[in-house]
Amino acid sequence: MLPDLSATHIMLLVVVALVVVGPKDLPGLLRKIGQFMARLRGMANEFRASFDEMARQSELDELRKEVEAMRAAAAKPVNELKDHVSTLMEQSTVSLDHDAAAQSAPTVAADAAEPELTILPPLESAKPKTTKPKTAKPQAAKSKPPKSAPKANASAAKRSPAKSAPKKAKPKASPPTEPGQ
Repeated sequence: MLPDLSATHIMLLVVVALVVVGPKDLPGLLRKIGQFMARLRGMANEFRASFDEMARQSELDELRKEVEAMRAAAAKPVNELKDHVSTLMEQSTVSLDHDAAAQSAPTVAADAAEPELTILPPLESAKPKTTKPKTAKPQAAKSKPPKSAPKANASAAKRSPAKSAPKKAKPKASPPTEPGQ
C-alpha cells in the first residue's frame, strides 16, 4: 500500500516533520495520523468482508444450480419410467377394449362353439344384502283399513275377529249347595 521506504527515507521524513510542525505538536499529529490509518484499515476490512460475502453468495448460487441440475438428472429416469408405465397402461386398456370388442363380435362358428359372455357392471356395494324371510299372514290381517281412517278404527281393524267381538256374559255359577238340601 505504501511505497517502499528505506531507513534513510523514514529519517528524512521525521526531520522534516520536526522542522515543519515543531516538537510540541508532533505527538498530536502522530496520534491523528494513527486514527486516520485505523479508519482506512477498518474501511478496507469492510470492503474485503463484503467482497468475500459476494464471492460466497456466487459460490452458493453455483452450488445451488449444480444441486438443481443433479436433482433434475436424478429425476429424469424416474419421470421417463413413469411416462413409460403410463403409456403401457394406456396400451393395455386399449388392447383390453379391443379384445372385449373382438370377443363380443358375433361370428357363426363362435356362436355355435361357445356361449356369449356378458360382463356385468360392478355391484353397488361389496356387502351382500340380507333379506328377511316372508311369513304367512292370516287372512284377516291382509285387509287393511283406508289410510284416512282414524287411529281408533285402525287399531280396531288390526285386532283379530275373535277379539273384536263383544264378550258374552258368562253364566253365573250358583252357590255351592250342601248335600241334603
